[in-house]
Amino acid sequence: MTRKLFGTDGIRGKINHSPLTADVAVKLGQATAIILNEIHKNGKKKGKPKLILGKDTRVSGYIYENALTSGLCSCGVDVYLVGPLPTPAVAHLIKSFGADAGIMITASHNPAGDNGIKFFDCSGYKLPNKEETKIEGLVLNNELDASNFSIVDVGKAHRIDDARGRYIEYCKSTVLNQSMSQFKVVLDCANGAAYKVAPRIFQELDIDVVVIGDKPDGLNINKDCGSLYPDKLKKEVLKNKADFGVALDGDADRIIMVDEKGDVVDGDEIMALSAIYMKEKGRLINDKVVVTVMSNIGFYKAMKENKIKVETTQVGDKFVIEKMRSTGARLGGEQSGHIIFSKYITTGDGVIAALQIMRAMKHTQKKLSELKKCMAKYPQVLLNFDVKEKKDLEGIKEYRKRAKEIEFELGDEGRILVRYSGTQNCCRVMIEGKDKKVITKYANELMGIIKKEIGA
Repeated sequence: MTRKLFGTDGIRGKINHSPLTADVAVKLGQATAIILNEIHKNGKKKGKPKLILGKDTRVSGYIYENALTSGLCSCGVDVYLVGPLPTPAVAHLIKSFGADAGIMITASHNPAGDNGIKFFDCSGYKLPNKEETKIEGLVLNNELDASNFSIVDVGKAHRIDDARGRYIEYCKSTVLNQSMSQFKVVLDCANGAAYKVAPRIFQELDIDVVVIGDKPDGLNINKDCGSLYPDKLKKEVLKNKADFGVALDGDADRIIMVDEKGDVVDGDEIMALSAIYMKEKGRLINDKVVVTVMSNIGFYKAMKENKIKVETTQVGDKFVIEKMRSTGARLGGEQSGHIIFSKYITTGDGVIAALQIMRAMKHTQKKLSELKKCMAKYPQVLLNFDVKEKKDLEGIKEYRKRAKEIEFELGDEGRILVRYSGTQNCCRVMIEGKDKKVITKYANELMGIIKKEIGA
């Protein structure tokens, strides 16, 4: 069934355009409240359901924070507002406060003109598709009525003052509050949700930190900074002679790193070095790691050489986490930088990932450039382009024919992955192989064929 509101990571879109309108947000709040009340009643819990509500630094966050709060309170849920905090902080605070659910208002790595809404259950995990579809059904079928909630039934909104401090202390505890004074780090907060907490965490662990991207104005989140734009971070690492750099995205659930030489270290490389280190220390349960179809061939080869099993899912950290839970894996993530250390957190967390890499560097006494040598990346070309519709690609005869020819030509030393974005109206063509020139030519060919048929 095609869903109208939810994508692969909650609801996302342009502000004040369907489905990201204030009135829909009110209804989403009411729908969530109705489901929470039902769960509360069936569990014979006392009092009203509690929900943690966070946001990133987008100016539009005020729209959805107020609209969701209105909908939730009108149908009997107490809302605990934590203000601008990372997505993983919301996931952690749900458990810390014993809340029944959580919502994060963010469009993650997208530009400021977009926003989104992510939903979490009482354990801090993103809602499975089944629960999201239930919320969507209530909204679209107009099955919402707050008139049954009297003055004593409606919820209240509370502002939590110590939310930031709780998350800061928890992150530090994942490395046992050990001093990391030997490191000089450049930290790019993407003018996003981590701009207050991430620098403090690093400072309180005695890290010599140079902070950039920490002056949000509501409009500059992810703008030429953060995990999608590491160029400034590279320059700052070299200029400051830092040991490495850390780039977060708008809601800090992603991390991309830069080594002391100014070279980017992506999610695959972070997972590869983490998996090998964790296995050596006996911390990689079942010697298994979970990744998505986007992971580089070089990652699979590195894991095979180190006798580490790899489970592969579709794109989306939610699906990675679901597979981790079903297989008991302790490490998983995406090439894009969602890294999940399931011992500590229920979703991708850029800050916690950075701390775990520092711990590995400290214990091995190796530089980041040395640790990342465990994996030899294959050249990869990724092209993104807008489309007017998400037509079945197999139905495009010319594309189907040429894709098969290219797959044959690449053989075992390359692969093609063409897919639509789950959160945007665009198509992504990814090709890996030994020769960058050849795969660039192939990728442009396939993009041209698809654009001719359905390009925006």
